[in-house]
Amino acid sequence: MQKFNVGDVVKLKKSHPCGSFEWQITRVGMDFRLRCLGCDHQVMVPRPKFEKSFKAFIKQVQPPEE
Repeated sequence: MQKFNVGDVVKLKKSHPCGSFEWQITRVGMDFRLRCLGCDHQVMVPRPKFEKSFKAFIKQVQPPEE
C-alpha cells in the first residue's frame, strides 16, 4: 500500500481535459483533494478511485516528523 502525503505530485492513468497528467495532493483522508498542475482545477476523489487511477509519483514530499 502506498503512502500519500499532502504536497506529493502524482501522475494518474487518465489525463485531465486540459491535457495534464500531473496532480498535486492537497488533502488526504477518505477523500483526496487534487489540484491539476495544468489548469489549477481542484477536485475531490474518493480514496478507492484515486488508488485505482494512480500511476506514479513525480515528486514525493517527506511527511512531517511527529
